[in-house]
Amino acid sequence: MFNEKVRLSNGVEVPQLALGTWLIDDKAVSDAVCSAIEIGYRHIDTAQAYGNERGVGEGIRKSGIAREEIFITSKVAAEHKDYDSAMKGIEDTLNKMGLDYIDMMIIHSPQPWTEVNQSNDRYITGNREAWRALTDAYKEGKIRAIGVSNFLKEDIDNLWYVAEIKPMVNQVLCHISNTPMDLIEYCQNKGIVMEAYSPVAHGEALKNKKIADMAEKYGVSIPQLCIRYDLQLGMITLPKTANPKHMENNADVEFEISEEDMEILKSIETIKDYGEHGFFPVFGGKL
Repeated sequence: MFNEKVRLSNGVEVPQLALGTWLIDDKAVSDAVCSAIEIGYRHIDTAQAYGNERGVGEGIRKSGIAREEIFITSKVAAEHKDYDSAMKGIEDTLNKMGLDYIDMMIIHSPQPWTEVNQSNDRYITGNREAWRALTDAYKEGKIRAIGVSNFLKEDIDNLWYVAEIKPMVNQVLCHISNTPMDLIEYCQNKGIVMEAYSPVAHGEALKNKKIADMAEKYGVSIPQLCIRYDLQLGMITLPKTANPKHMENNADVEFEISEEDMEILKSIETIKDYGEHGFFPVFGGKL
């Protein structure tokens, strides 16, 4: 699986399976990154908001693998809605990680997190300014690819028709029981590669009997089925774990879900409750 890559609109190739690092502490993430790289992962996803960019950079250096063999994604904080703060954030990321360049940088959210699910303000001007900062950093060689996260159609269009360089990816919540097919198809038709975070629904998929039954049919674990599902949608997939055994399990997805079963999985009832994690805006909560 580690050899599978997706080509972006600018020709950059991205390993399709990545290690997500959301909620992994800065002190613990270095070892997690080292373990993932030793297992074979070559794509690591972090963000300014995660507070662990320093540790991710440390883990990459400690791994002993050449920098150019590892693809690193980070995200401009959702609150940076002007050119200067977005550009400063990019510089801070480079400094914290101790890197000369980031492989991909994306806008974390079209709205600041405190306004997600609470405000109709889509920050039209602010997102254009943040995008302008990403574009300039890209042109200066500080970033190899640029994109967005959690952007809806209207947010994509806000950039698409004015941007000198178009968004290359859109990273969104996508898993069995919550698959935004209209948005996925809309972006893919524009040549935007889609990325899926929380492919196992932050653990809630483990409680779904229909998903469990389908996993049993294929003789795989529920996380393996969920990850394979997103991969077959053509998405870069970002399972998060600090456990090396889980990393290995998550990467053991060389099976194929039939077209018929993919359609069944797409139509599974939409999840309504993310349990103790439901307060996060990405899961429908409010900060």
